[in-house]
Amino acid sequence: MRPVDIEALTVPGIPALRGDLLLTAVSRPDLKTNSYRGGLRRVDPRGGGEGPWTHGTKDSAPVISPDGRWVAFLRAGDGSGREAKPQVHVIAATGGDAKRITDLPLGAGTPVWAPDSRRIAFVARVPEPGRYGTENADGETPEPAEEAPRHITNLFYRVDDVGFLNDRPQRLFVVDAVAALDEAAPADLTPLTDDRADVEHPSWTVDGEFVLVVAPRDWAVEDTVRSDVYAVPAGGGEPRLLVRTPGSAASPVSTPDGAILFYGTEFPGMEEIARNTGLWHAPWPSGDEPSSARRLTDVETVDCDNAAGPPAVLGDEVLVVVRTRGAAELRAVPLDAELAELKSLRYLAGELAAVKSFAVDGARIAAVIGTPESSGDVVLLSDEEPRVLTDYSKTLRDIGIRPLEELDATGSDGYPVHGWIVRPEGDGPHPVVLMIHGGPFAPYEWKVFDEAQVLAAAGYAVVLGNPRGSAGYGESHGRSIVRGFGTVDAQDLLTLLDEALKMSNLDSDRVGVMGGSYGGFMTSWLAAHHGGRFRAAWSERAVNAHDSFVGSSDIGWFFAGGYIGDDVEEQRKRSPLTYAEKIDIPFMVAHSEQDWRCPLEQAQRMYVALRRAGAPAEFLLFPGEGHELTRSGQPRHRVQRFDAVLQWWARHL
Repeated sequence: MRPVDIEALTVPGIPALRGDLLLTAVSRPDLKTNSYRGGLRRVDPRGGGEGPWTHGTKDSAPVISPDGRWVAFLRAGDGSGREAKPQVHVIAATGGDAKRITDLPLGAGTPVWAPDSRRIAFVARVPEPGRYGTENADGETPEPAEEAPRHITNLFYRVDDVGFLNDRPQRLFVVDAVAALDEAAPADLTPLTDDRADVEHPSWTVDGEFVLVVAPRDWAVEDTVRSDVYAVPAGGGEPRLLVRTPGSAASPVSTPDGAILFYGTEFPGMEEIARNTGLWHAPWPSGDEPSSARRLTDVETVDCDNAAGPPAVLGDEVLVVVRTRGAAELRAVPLDAELAELKSLRYLAGELAAVKSFAVDGARIAAVIGTPESSGDVVLLSDEEPRVLTDYSKTLRDIGIRPLEELDATGSDGYPVHGWIVRPEGDGPHPVVLMIHGGPFAPYEWKVFDEAQVLAAAGYAVVLGNPRGSAGYGESHGRSIVRGFGTVDAQDLLTLLDEALKMSNLDSDRVGVMGGSYGGFMTSWLAAHHGGRFRAAWSERAVNAHDSFVGSSDIGWFFAGGYIGDDVEEQRKRSPLTYAEKIDIPFMVAHSEQDWRCPLEQAQRMYVALRRAGAPAEFLLFPGEGHELTRSGQPRHRVQRFDAVLQWWARHL
C-alpha cells in the first residue's frame, strides 16, 4: 500500500435494515477534491451485490422509518457556509427525490425516527447571534476574527475537532418530517432544550411521548465529567432526570416494556480514567425521584464499544459490541443478567475481527465488520452462516495487504503481552518500527491498519502491541498504569519488541519507534530512557509535559490528574520533557497547528529542549489540522505525512 492508496480505504457506516431495504453510507478520501466523498449505497440482503442509492457525494447516516416508508439521512454540500453543513433530508423508501427538511446554520446531527414514523428527533449546535457566520443584533455578519470576545466560566468549554462549545450549545429538536415534505422550504425550528447544557444521543421512548438524551450531571451546573439520562417531552417541556448514574451514560434506548438501557461507566470520586463501559438497565421512575440502574455486564471482563451504535433488544437479549484482545465482538446480554462475565455472553460475530456497527430488524442483523483483510464490509447475520454482502476492500487487496501475524510474549514479571507484527515481502533482514497507539485506553485491532500497511509495503516490519494501559484486556489491565506512565507499559512494549526480534528475517540493529498522542508520549519516553534500542524516533501529537497539559488541553483538567495525579513534582517526573537532554538519537516532532487535545505547545517545548540540548531534532508542523490528522485529516495532508514518514525512516533505518 502506497500513501496515495488511502483512496482505496472505503469505509461503510452504521447500516440501516428494514425488510428488503438495507442501506449504508460509505466514505473514502478523495485527493482531487481534498475531501471525503461517498454516499448512500443499497445492499442486497440476498447477496446480489450493492450499488448507489442516492447521488449526493456527502450523504450519510441513513435511518429507515419504523413503517418502512421513509428514509431520513444527512446530506452536506460542497463549498463553505450553511450549504456545506449536513442537513436532514427525507426520501421515500421506494426511491425518488430527497427533500431537505432542516436549514440550520451549523447543520444537524443523525436523525432518529419516532415510533409513529412521522417525527424525527436530532441534536444540532445553535450558534449565538453574530457567531459562526450568523447575523448579530445589528444585522451584521462578523468575520471570525471580528466576533465578540468569548466569556468563559467553565472548564469544559472546547473540544478538539469540534471547537468552542458555550457559544454554540448542542440542543434537541423534533420535526414533523412527513408534514415538512409538503412545505416549500424548511420551517424554522425551536429547540426543545435550553442553552445551558449540551445534550446528545437522542432516542424515542416506545410510546413516542419523550426523547431520551444524555446530559451532564445536574444539567451542567458545575464542571463535571459525569452524565445522566434525561427524558425531554416531545411536545415541549422541562427535561426530567430518569437515571442518575454512578459515573457516565451514553446511547440510552427504551425497551419494549418501557424500561431504559444505556452504556455507562462507574467510578468512585474522580477516578474516571480507564473504566470499562458496561450495559445498564433501569426501570422508568415510578415517582419523582430518578431510578437506580443495574449493571448487566461484568466490570472487569466486559468493555462495550458505544461507538458501534446503541444497544439493541433482540427477544430477551440485548446486542452490544465488546472489545476483547484486539477483537470487537457482537455479543448478546440477557435482559435479566447481573454482572455477566464475557465468557457467559452469547457470541454472534467478530472473532479475530472488529464489528464496527450493527442494525437489527426482527431476527436479522446487519453488521459492518473489519478484518485483517478488510477495512469494513456489510455482513448479514442470521441462524445460517454469516453472509458477506459487499467487497469494499477489493481494490485494497489488489494493491496488496500484508498479513497481520499475532504475537504473544511474557514479561520479566510474568505478565502476558499481546500484539501483532506486519512483515514485508522478501527474505530480509528487514528494518523494524515499533508503533505505539494512543489513548492509552484504546486498542490496536484485528483489522486493516493503513499505517502498518504503508510501512510494510516500503520494506519495514511493524510491531503493534496492546501493553498494559490498553483497552480490551480487562479493566485492571487498563488501569495498571494509573500513576504509572512509563513503567509497566514501557516494559510490555519492549518485551513484545524483543519477541518480534527473535524472528530471523528482522534486523535487530535497525529499529525505530513511533507513535501518536499517548503513543507520542511513549515514543519520547523510550527515546529518553531506552534510546540505545533505537536508531531514530518519530513522536506525533504527543503529551510531553503534564504541567502545561493540565491547563492547555481540552481534557487536561481531568485527564492529567486522573492518570498522573495533581502533584507537580510527580507530573514533572512523568513528563518526557524532563528527560529531553538524555535523547541523542534523530528525533522528529510532528504536530498539528490546531490540535486542542495535545496542544501545539507540547511539541514546541519538546523541540526547543531537544535542539538546545544538541539532539538532531526536526519539527514537522501541519496547518489547519487537529488531533485526528492521521485518521480524518485533509487527505492531501495525510499523504504528505506518509511521504514524510517514509523519507524519515529511509534516512535512518
